[in-house]
Order: sequence, then structure tokens, then C-alpha cells
Amino acid sequence: MAAAAIIVTLMWIYQGADNTSPVTGTPDTEVSQGEEAAPQNGGEEAPVVSTGDEAIQWPVVDYNALQIERPFFDENASAEEQEAALVQVGNTFTPNTGIDFVSPNGDTFDVLAALSGKVTHVETHPTNGNVVEITHEDGLVTVYQSLAEVQVAEGDDVTQGTKIAIAGRNDVGRDLGIHLHYETIKDGKAINPSSLIKS
Repeated sequence: MAAAAIIVTLMWIYQGADNTSPVTGTPDTEVSQGEEAAPQNGGEEAPVVSTGDEAIQWPVVDYNALQIERPFFDENASAEEQEAALVQVGNTFTPNTGIDFVSPNGDTFDVLAALSGKVTHVETHPTNGNVVEITHEDGLVTVYQSLAEVQVAEGDDVTQGTKIAIAGRNDVGRDLGIHLHYETIKDGKAINPSSLIKS
């Protein structure tokens, strides 16, 4: 498995130069800004996210009540950590460009806007389920996938902490059951959401 993860990583790095198909963390999801969203190098300094007086928050009511079932794919992580951050679709492995949250008891949970912004994309995707994108200041976009009961529409202005949906299911994360796939895209590049949270 470790060898497979290394091979997939090398293939992913090699393919990273191809800017022809913009996708977010799970297959076939386009970011409405139209730029490729590939994981940033985990060793790079986290980008500065300036959003006025707001500090980005986790998109859930109680982060500690949930578990991260599939982490963000970090290029500098160990082979074991990288393997845990791969999304398998059929015979294809793709680096996870977000974080997948689940409730330990399998229940659904509220999904909140991580920052104030404008809803710029709402879609029911055939493999990623219901998807919501919120655009914020300074080139930041937050992406929420595998949603149920979406409560926002394109063009809505939302404030931080607004309930936008509940966690649901999708085809790509079928093995996860009810979950939230959450991504942060900065200037068209997927970045580790954890790097934006101030301790």
C-alpha cells in the first residue's frame, strides 16, 4: 500500500502541470473560478487570509464532536498519512484536496459558513452530491460537498456561522456514509483548511 501511495503521489505531481481540467478535491467537481485546485505543498507557509475582523472557523457547530475521516493530502506527510488522504474511485486514487468530517455515531450535523461571503455556486452533482461554494475576500473560496437540505442559493450573502445545509451522502464518499467534504481554495489553489485556523 505504501508503494502504491508513493506511485500515486508521483503520478499526481507529474500531472500537476496539466491546467486543462479544473477540479476540487473529489473527482469531477469544478470550482466556479475556473482555475485548477491542486493541493499546495504542505511545507509552504500558509497563505494569509484577510477577511476584515473575521477569523475563519470550522464549518461545523462543534469540531471536537466530529472526527476527520479523510484528511487533506499533504505532500510532505508520511506515506501512511498520504495513503489515508487518498480518494478511491474505481481503480483510480486521487489526492484529497479537502477534509472529510463524520459524526462518530453516523448522524448528520449542521454545516455552517466558515466565513461571511457570497454564495457563488450551488449544484447537485452526480458524484459529489449537493455542492455549495462561497466566495470571500482576497481570493478565498470555501467549498462544501456531500450536503443535504441546502438552505442557500446562488447570489445569497451569508454571514459566518449561517447554517447552509446539513451533512449528507455522495457517490464519491460512499464509504464514508453521512459526511461533509470541506475545501478551502485560495487564488485557485487548494490549501489545507487546518492551516487557516488560528489556534
